[in-house]
Amino acid sequence: MRTWTRRRLLTSTATAAGLAVTAAAPATAGTRSRTRLGDDDILTALHALPGLRVIEERQGAEPGYRFFVLGLRQPADHANPEAGSFEQRLTLLHTSVDRPTVLFSTGYEAVLTPRRAEPTVILGGNQLQVEHRFFGTSRPANADFSLLTIRQAADDHHRVVHLFRGLYRGAWISTGSSKGGMTSVYHRRFHPRDVDGTVAYSAPDNVDDRDDSAYVRFLESVGSAECREALRTVQREALLRRSDLVARYEAWAAANSTSFRIVGSADKALEIAVVRAAFMFWQRNTTADGASIPGPDSGTDELYAWLDDITGLALYADTALQHYVPYFYQLGTQLGYVGFPVRHLSGLLRYPDAVEPRTFVPRDIPMRFDRDAMPDVDRWVRRHGSRLLFVNGAQDPAVAEAFRPGPRDSRILWAPDSNHSTAIAGLSPADRAEAVGMLTRWTGGRQTPSV
Repeated sequence: MRTWTRRRLLTSTATAAGLAVTAAAPATAGTRSRTRLGDDDILTALHALPGLRVIEERQGAEPGYRFFVLGLRQPADHANPEAGSFEQRLTLLHTSVDRPTVLFSTGYEAVLTPRRAEPTVILGGNQLQVEHRFFGTSRPANADFSLLTIRQAADDHHRVVHLFRGLYRGAWISTGSSKGGMTSVYHRRFHPRDVDGTVAYSAPDNVDDRDDSAYVRFLESVGSAECREALRTVQREALLRRSDLVARYEAWAAANSTSFRIVGSADKALEIAVVRAAFMFWQRNTTADGASIPGPDSGTDELYAWLDDITGLALYADTALQHYVPYFYQLGTQLGYVGFPVRHLSGLLRYPDAVEPRTFVPRDIPMRFDRDAMPDVDRWVRRHGSRLLFVNGAQDPAVAEAFRPGPRDSRILWAPDSNHSTAIAGLSPADRAEAVGMLTRWTGGRQTPSV
């Protein structure tokens, strides 16, 4: 569902300069009158919010913004207040209470550098980022993974919005990319009125985890035939040279004081990386990059370096993988996972069922898949969802199964030559204008944006 290298929805002002909006009235028509906060008042206002801790104000924000790292006390179980609490990490980019507010999620740990997501740039708004529970420092002390559900995370976001609406009473837009986009949609499913609209980038909709054929079909047709054949060839060549590659992998692990206890062995980790290589390639590359794929005559060092660059071999070892256990737990209990073409690897696979979420979660953590979770979200998006904008790259395998929004002021827009790193800025001029127009309308702007 995402690249192993952490691509986040963080767009610089320069990238989105052509999309920036100066709306005459960014708040919604029903906005209540409010007290204007001066630049020096925001810190006082933050200290006054119940349950919120101002950890620090960091420098480096763009002119007109202040950047705060915050901690909010949240219930470990929103249905059972007696189950304890944890501190959830937040960040705030503040510009003015008169501007819209963008609720931003990566779906993982928080980004602790002051950069704006694309909708924040377009709207010139504030940005409140919520770290996902069980990621980063936002972890309940008892680490009860049964509390890591899409509903619990949605309730986290709901409490954040409820608390901060006292300061930012204008329009709110939620956004995120990949798992962050999924998180934004799940929040809307359970609390549809919390925000005035949602922009979800590169967000997959794995409705039926028993049928992953859409992903296989995509990988067997994306790009050029020559590039697809080069990928099949390099995957086979990697498994044919398994012993040499595993030896390098194990040597790297020893030099970096890590191991493969979670996955099981370097041999198994390497095979998983090889199986996933084509998916990972297309998430952040194009047909033009096919020329860099090693051929059968390439040296083993070149082959290992390419596989490492495409799949991130370090991330299958324990030191890095332990940070992503919550991600794989979610895949294996509610979100579902993808499928990969393997017919061309016949006779070379030793672990045919290894690329499953259970492989990446320690065995002492119970997992049971909830087959109702994703169909429920899918039905809500199609039948009841409103003000939902999905922005996808047509070359992105992650959205081989994409959300299909209903008619309630919602759209899905495709960037034809883009992959998992897509953005509104990468859409066709007409679609770009439509997307910016939707954001402007949702936030009450009366000025036609210039795109």
